[in-house]
Amino acid sequence: MNVYDNPVLPGFHPDPSVCRVGEDYYLVCSSFEYVPGVPIFHSRDLVHWRQIGNVLDRPSQLDLPADVPASGGVFAPTIRHHDGRFYMITTNVGAGGHFVVTAERPEGPWSDPVWIDLPGVDPDLAWDEDGSCWCTTSGNQVARIDPATGKVLEGPYPIWSGTGGKYPEAPHLYQVDGWWYLLMSEGGTERGHAVSIARGRSPRGPFEPGPVNPILTHRGTNRPIQSTGHADLVQAADGTWWMVLLGARPRGYSPEYQVLGRETFLTPVRWEDGWPVVGPVEERHPAPAAWHPLPEEPYRDDFDAGALAPYWISPRSRPDGSWSLGERPGWLTLHATGPTLDRPGHTFVGRRQQHHDCRISARLDPGSGTAGLSVRMDEAHHYDLEVSEGRARVIARIGPLRQCVAERPVPPGPLTLALDIRTRDVLPPSVIEPTTESTTGPTGVGARGPDTIGFSADGALLASLDGRYLSTEVATGFTGRVIGMYVTEGSADFDWFDYRF
Repeated sequence: MNVYDNPVLPGFHPDPSVCRVGEDYYLVCSSFEYVPGVPIFHSRDLVHWRQIGNVLDRPSQLDLPADVPASGGVFAPTIRHHDGRFYMITTNVGAGGHFVVTAERPEGPWSDPVWIDLPGVDPDLAWDEDGSCWCTTSGNQVARIDPATGKVLEGPYPIWSGTGGKYPEAPHLYQVDGWWYLLMSEGGTERGHAVSIARGRSPRGPFEPGPVNPILTHRGTNRPIQSTGHADLVQAADGTWWMVLLGARPRGYSPEYQVLGRETFLTPVRWEDGWPVVGPVEERHPAPAAWHPLPEEPYRDDFDAGALAPYWISPRSRPDGSWSLGERPGWLTLHATGPTLDRPGHTFVGRRQQHHDCRISARLDPGSGTAGLSVRMDEAHHYDLEVSEGRARVIARIGPLRQCVAERPVPPGPLTLALDIRTRDVLPPSVIEPTTESTTGPTGVGARGPDTIGFSADGALLASLDGRYLSTEVATGFTGRVIGMYVTEGSADFDWFDYRF
């Protein structure tokens, strides 16, 4: 029997939604302020996923103004397949509301948005036997819509308020054996997160709650996976049922800190007396019957392709003039569009941190520019390893405070920058001693946070910082760490970017 490890999509991949077409599965996640938006993945077994693109990959689909805050933008997509066509519905919070895009193939191209005037967030799509399309949104309101035009034909109606937890959200409607099931989350997307269920004979209701609600929650437990919720159901090709959901893996000392953001987990579902039953989400579990491992992804991007890989993302926008793979073949060239990472409008190309212990390195030719590597939560929470004018610096931005914590000279020309993120270097509180290092040496080793982040230039350690300040509990919001390359003055070239765990 094959066994899989949770999460099946590690790192900042929240609010998963899944659909099956034959023996193929497709999954989308929230992207918030990052572009391209709504990453889309393919699998043959629900365990091994490969990103095949981004649904919202051009400005005509997703135009995020500079004043969209961190954790604003694109919330909670739903993906469905109906009558030979793929549908993705989501909400652009603060910049337009709900919209639907469609495609003949999951890789795209996806259409431009069709906007829908309904309240709430977290929209869902479901079709009945008559071909009517029903859209359910947070607060558990349902409306009949025309997805081709966005017109609301009927409703919205309130259909079920949940069990009393805050923020009833993430609704999904399914028709199974003559019943319409409403799966939803409540309790907030933090430690109190939970999944509940109700059913009725019509999408309009009335809905009766399940006999045991919530059907899934880890609140109040010491399980390593917390914040379980925002789920979607799918029936596998062999008839078994599965649930994808978000969860978090907090680390460190009380209250614990999540740094990777909310991730995508998989757990089996069984049906008893007409209701879905879900056990606790385990770190390891027997796998679905289908088993289709994928080739290992390369650790290094040498920037030799004609386009950026789909996992590269940027906050709010990535103007054509801010980057190039052709100016210096085999290198990624970045041009500054803003003078600081502390405000929107800068040039940054990054990828999600997906493992608690990992090493990220890049070969940088700074030229006469100011550039480097950054570990980012938002404009007010990031650590930077920056090179300019013959010096490498480690800069910490934590809320209103910004400080250079380490600095040393470096030779001109290309050099290798590295970040070492480690949980094993974190010491128990009883053995932590205050640091006596100066600002030109290592700082913060032995902190009580979830990890430490070491910063090196050409193999020389400049500083090691407490990772708790780049966590959801400190920065707040809905995203996780994104690690990437940036330039804030002039231009700079990156020969490669390496991610190992």
